[in-house]
Amino acid sequence: MDGSAKPKNLTDKYDVHVSNWTINDIANPEPMGPIWSTDNKRIIFPVSYHGSSILQSVDIEGNDLQTVVGEGGVVNSWTVDKQQKTLAYNYGTMSDPAQVIVQDLATGKRKTLTQVNKDIFSKVTLGKVEEVWYKGADNNDLQGWIMTPPDFDPQKKYPSILCIHGGPLLQYGFYFMHEFNFLAAHGYVVFFTNPRGGRGYGFAHTKANYANWGGVDYADLMAWTDYVEKLPYIDKNRMGVEGGSYGGYMTLWIVGHTQRFKAGVSQRCVSNFISEWGSSDVNYSFEQELNTGAPFDNLEKYWAMSPMKYIGNARTPTLIIHNENDMRCPIEQGEQAYVALKRIGVETEMVRFPDEFHGLSRDGRTDRRIARLNHILRWFDKYLKP
Repeated sequence: MDGSAKPKNLTDKYDVHVSNWTINDIANPEPMGPIWSTDNKRIIFPVSYHGSSILQSVDIEGNDLQTVVGEGGVVNSWTVDKQQKTLAYNYGTMSDPAQVIVQDLATGKRKTLTQVNKDIFSKVTLGKVEEVWYKGADNNDLQGWIMTPPDFDPQKKYPSILCIHGGPLLQYGFYFMHEFNFLAAHGYVVFFTNPRGGRGYGFAHTKANYANWGGVDYADLMAWTDYVEKLPYIDKNRMGVEGGSYGGYMTLWIVGHTQRFKAGVSQRCVSNFISEWGSSDVNYSFEQELNTGAPFDNLEKYWAMSPMKYIGNARTPTLIIHNENDMRCPIEQGEQAYVALKRIGVETEMVRFPDEFHGLSRDGRTDRRIARLNHILRWFDKYLKP
């Protein structure tokens, strides 16, 4: 603490992403620091790994990395007792948003202390979720999930929706999503994946779309769509695409590069990196992620990675959803996309939410969150249902 010794990187030799955020529409995770062991020889910390948010530990020499808890779900907040014999943590899965669990650190024995939402879930039938590992565009290993409707009949053909996460430095995973369950309950197969550019799969995976948004990430999403559309219960003529933030960016990128989807919903998008630089609260980060200076230093690169450059190719009916108080992706980004689609005669609407910030889907006012879901459903029903 007195600064007399240099900092020591304990996880440098491990290809892990020290973070506990698996994207969801419940709430942002609580930022938490590492926990010291009672003998001061180990540290417990969060890691994003293959769709899970887990706790791992390492000794103070940076050796002996171990998983404490969490695979197959999401650990949000956690604490230990004074003697550090018991770990208590908030834990969610794809079928249960959150419970409080205690675990004996010596034996690994666990006990669930809460039954939050038990009455609600006892009256609701959720769709089943299949985890899939498949090959991406460059023969790279990728993880995805397919959620089918609660009354799924494998002999029928279903409309489907590709959902794309934000970030891109985030991951989808083993966590409850109201949006996915809502769409599945209305008869859609929902499929989602973690293309290159996100977290949870090592440094090479994360860096792959650095300064190249719309490159390998787009290729991986198309490889995932190729996989899903070959499933016997998928109607490949009734596929939709949607996403928010970076997912909104990628939705616009997709409709500007292919017409395989019959409807799209782009939410809180980035559409034009040039004007985004001048209006976003994190314009400096785009200089880093695009590996360039300001737009006036490298205008061509900014424009080449902007969906607006390719929007003239779009033919897919696309709904634009944006929040008027969004400082991350200001509403002018959605307005540009909406006006461009109207200009070229593509079917489009724009839904504006007053007062809401970037995270409407997670922490917006409840009635507006419900309205947002209903607008998404309305749009897909219009173009994907017979």
